[in-house]
Amino acid sequence: MPAVSKLVRIATLFTLISVPVCAAPVAYAGGREEGGSRDSTEQEANADADGNLSVSVGDAIFDRSKNGKGNSTGALTPTTSWTPPACWYAPTYTPEQLQKVKEPVWAAESTGYEWDAEQRKTFLNADDHSKDFNKDKTGKGYWWGSYVNKSYPPGWDACKRDYFWVDTGDAPPANVENVITPEILAGLAYNEIRVPGTEVALAPAGPTKVNLPTWAWLDGAAFKAVSVSASVPVLNMYATATAEPVSLRIEPGTAEAATYPASGVCAISNGSIGEPYAEGKAKETPPCGVKYLRSSGDGTYPLQATVTWKTTWTGSGGAGGDLPDGSFGATQDVVVQEIQAVNR
Repeated sequence: MPAVSKLVRIATLFTLISVPVCAAPVAYAGGREEGGSRDSTEQEANADADGNLSVSVGDAIFDRSKNGKGNSTGALTPTTSWTPPACWYAPTYTPEQLQKVKEPVWAAESTGYEWDAEQRKTFLNADDHSKDFNKDKTGKGYWWGSYVNKSYPPGWDACKRDYFWVDTGDAPPANVENVITPEILAGLAYNEIRVPGTEVALAPAGPTKVNLPTWAWLDGAAFKAVSVSASVPVLNMYATATAEPVSLRIEPGTAEAATYPASGVCAISNGSIGEPYAEGKAKETPPCGVKYLRSSGDGTYPLQATVTWKTTWTGSGGAGGDLPDGSFGATQDVVVQEIQAVNR
């Protein structure tokens, strides 16, 4: 019978996916679909076949109003093996909402008599049908269900427990792993952070010259801290992930070059990375920059500029801590010519 049981469970999953608004809602950790906004305060929602929105009570709400802006923004790449939260349990349905989810599945009779019978034992009250689905507790708690990260990181399928009831103000059962926490919300918020692009300004203007220090800097105004908040209002639970730029790494794109400083890592000072070039500094050593030792000929060198962002989080109940540092970079082509003349 184990094989039959497995088939029944697969059929159940298929039915839940097929029936409109039957599957547990997904709090999309990976961001909005194409055309969605990353800069607003939004709540993810599921739409039925008629286009009606159905939002679960425990959906994560994201505030992206303090996120990075602009066309060249991008997601942080963690500097560790960190992955976003894969799945979690949170309030999902009121008694009436769960009844509307379950009864059409049972009526379809696609999941088998044994499975449906077990389901009815769990959610129906044989002695008093006014208590079916805990309707006598309406307004005093919620049925909790599983949420899956849309990007499907490792472990996304670990939350297999069916809906369970939690009274308002009570903690979920101690034996249930992956219940929603401020730390999980912080991870979801981290995954939504977008930071500005990293095309650096290079000077003196025009093609770079062999053996002439090239100054590199980034606009300090564009590289300020960014943050995203995630919350589950029904639980009064929230977390904010904040990323702050701390350094810029310059990789010239060729071994025949020297960087300033020698490590290639330029620290942020007074909110700026590097120092803008000024007339008369052509032969001075820049605080951040590069010196090419050979011409790029008819081609270019791919200069890589990568900013490292230190990320922390704070949340409800005084929770908080560190999240993995993240990086975001871009490549720009640099033309390097032999020195013909230097104008000062």
